[in-house]
Amino acid sequence: MEALPLADLLQALADPTRLRILALLRRMELSVGELAVLLEQSQPRVSRHVRILADAGALERRKEGSWVFLRIADGDRTAPMFDLIDGWTDAATTAVFSRDAGKLDQIRTERAEAASRYFASHAEVWDQIRSLHVAESEVERAIDSALSDQPLGRLVDIGTGTGRMIELFGRDALQAIGIDRSSEMLRLARVKLEAAGIPSSLRQGDMNALPLDDGSADTVIIHQVLHYAHSPAAAISEAGRVLARDGRLLVVDFAAHEREELRTTDEHIRLGFDDEAMAGWFRASGLTMDRVEHLEGGELTVTLWRGLKAAERRRRAA
Repeated sequence: MEALPLADLLQALADPTRLRILALLRRMELSVGELAVLLEQSQPRVSRHVRILADAGALERRKEGSWVFLRIADGDRTAPMFDLIDGWTDAATTAVFSRDAGKLDQIRTERAEAASRYFASHAEVWDQIRSLHVAESEVERAIDSALSDQPLGRLVDIGTGTGRMIELFGRDALQAIGIDRSSEMLRLARVKLEAAGIPSSLRQGDMNALPLDDGSADTVIIHQVLHYAHSPAAAISEAGRVLARDGRLLVVDFAAHEREELRTTDEHIRLGFDDEAMAGWFRASGLTMDRVEHLEGGELTVTLWRGLKAAERRRRAA
């Protein structure tokens, strides 16, 4: 018999648990374990339902460390499906969906408590670094100025950390994607952005192999993470790859310095960057550097380097 994807989708929807899963994921991204708690079912059973929905194209799975996070698939595909569900939903089903949604506060609380513990354990280190340069507020004003001359479009924040760049600029973007190697940092960012009501997609990935297609971003920010890169040139090249034509890359990091102790106390691999080296990496990545700004006022100087994507470069996402 000939395969009918539509039949697969309708069969995937024909189960109470799977409909409940979709209703919850429409409200927020959740892990498989969190769904198991909300649905009061075993994790293996929930995983089986998730696999069926994913195979039918209704949702997407994304691994973060030992966790698997879930989100509704692309809206162009799923919007008609939800139109059908909403049009046929009865009072009894609505009551079940509402009851499930009421439990989401439990998940938000658990996430916030975990994030607070992680932040508290690292706050001293972060405060120590901040004390070495101009105030964050001044840096953020400079970033805003560097990005305010044209629409953000599709924003990608590489090394999103606590999600601060998306918190600042996500509302003005067509979409906001945050990428970080640390699953703990992504959970911290997820709590912050969820509480602020800022739509975003947070993904685990490496700056040298972004989980994004060529030309899929209009604005890319690399904020205070390039000094952790073994190969800054490779990271900038990868950022250039995902930029669309006329897209912009903004790198914010330290100017070259001699604070050697940061290699051991804070795991910095590079002790800042000079303008000439950064300009060379931009050129090699098809970017024209059009703005450099140095923010002095502390032991370390914060520099903003901005580049414009001049031409398309083709390679698939990692």
